[in-house]
Amino acid sequence: MTGKIEYLKHNDGTQIQPIGLGTFASVEGDCERAVLHAIDVGYRHIDTAYFYGNEGEVGAAVRKKIAEGVIRREDIFITTKLWCHFHEPERVEHACRKTLENIGLEYVDLYLMHWPFSYKYRGDNELIPKDANGEVELVDIDYLDTWRAMEKLIDMGLTRSIGVSNFNSEQLSRLLANCKIKPIHNQIEVHPALDQKNLISLCKKNDIVVTAFCPLGRANVEKQTPAFMFDGKVQTIGNKYNKTIAQVLIRYLIELGTIPLPKSSNPKRIEENFNVFDFQLDAEDHALLDSYHNGERVAHARQAMKSKYYPFHKTTLNVYSACF
Repeated sequence: MTGKIEYLKHNDGTQIQPIGLGTFASVEGDCERAVLHAIDVGYRHIDTAYFYGNEGEVGAAVRKKIAEGVIRREDIFITTKLWCHFHEPERVEHACRKTLENIGLEYVDLYLMHWPFSYKYRGDNELIPKDANGEVELVDIDYLDTWRAMEKLIDMGLTRSIGVSNFNSEQLSRLLANCKIKPIHNQIEVHPALDQKNLISLCKKNDIVVTAFCPLGRANVEKQTPAFMFDGKVQTIGNKYNKTIAQVLIRYLIELGTIPLPKSSNPKRIEENFNVFDFQLDAEDHALLDSYHNGERVAHARQAMKSKYYPFHKTTLNVYSACF
């Protein structure tokens, strides 16, 4: 049985369920089926993005559940993201309206800047534009200018809230020093190998919620990586609480102060991932899970390394080594 779920309050007064369904790489019917089942299970927080190519499936599932009377629109929190080729301020409103057209709803609850760097615009559907040499075409657009355009979307009623994703400590601090509307979220990769404790602390100090993507570290069964997904010691923790390794890891991220976004299209796993609110890890459990931290990440976005706004530069890592 799932225990009581306490919603989190954002700095703008909106509220959110402390777990969400991730949908990255979930398309061609799987995404819609996953969202339909997740809503039936009890999920009220769905994460998607223009880049994922599945906003339409997310919207279709949500609309079906509204029509069935399972939920009202105000019961469900939908997050989506501004992709990097829409960063020119004059394109931001168009991008958001395009997303709403895909989803089939009048507004989204949260619109994130997907990355702080920018790509050249070569049409709505050319998501990673490349030049004649096959190099990704980057452009120098300050994320502060993009953010100012995003702020206007709230007054337009296109989104209730705005936030960022994949921003490092330095970028987040600069944004906070120059914005009219504070971001309510920073969505970042978090799992035991990349615990992000310093960055999470900075977000907490500024009343910004952290959502954690890749909470299970993208497991590779053949290579038995990441280690924490296949270690018998983590399974022992699970046995103690009658939980799976995945449930232990999701609970760990909740107790770190993040909102995990486990992605699955498997009905049983969708249910298991949600059933993490009836137990708590102890200090010994946390110490073991903390020991897997080595700074290894899954999402590198190396194609954008030449951008001065790339968030994982070595110079940045040297300064903020504990943040990533």
